[in-house]
Amino acid sequence: MISKKNIYSFFFVIVIFFIDRVTKILIINSANLNEEVNLYITHFLSLNLIWNQGIAFGLFSFDQKIYYNLLTGIIIIISLIIAWMILKTKNLEKIGFIMVLGGSLGNVFDRIYYSRVPDFIDLHYNNFHWFIFNVADIFISLGVILLIYSEIFLKKKK
Repeated sequence: MISKKNIYSFFFVIVIFFIDRVTKILIINSANLNEEVNLYITHFLSLNLIWNQGIAFGLFSFDQKIYYNLLTGIIIIISLIIAWMILKTKNLEKIGFIMVLGGSLGNVFDRIYYSRVPDFIDLHYNNFHWFIFNVADIFISLGVILLIYSEIFLKKKK
């Protein structure tokens, strides 16, 4: 039986997914005819739409559809495992898994719907550009940081 706490957990997963979808839709809808968005915000932040066919930061980009579909299937399986982990964990660890799952679902949706993921947050300084990413990537990264912190500092040593 799913507890009230777990219902709230999956509600927050949906909220994260929704925040990610809204930001991506806003960026995609503001793209010009060439599917480009180039908005200068500050000297270290711009919004530049790129379409990512790989995973985190463009890694594992493949031209062949079979590899793309295989990678998408693996990501879906991992997302299901993370959903199960949300049911089995608590406290900071649960929050970390919620953030990872919410972001993961946002990117999986894009992989299925668009066959690629829109990335648009461009951090830069002088001529150095970090990887371009999206809101889902932020939640995934923060969730992983929480999980690492929880594992290192909050678990009792055996």
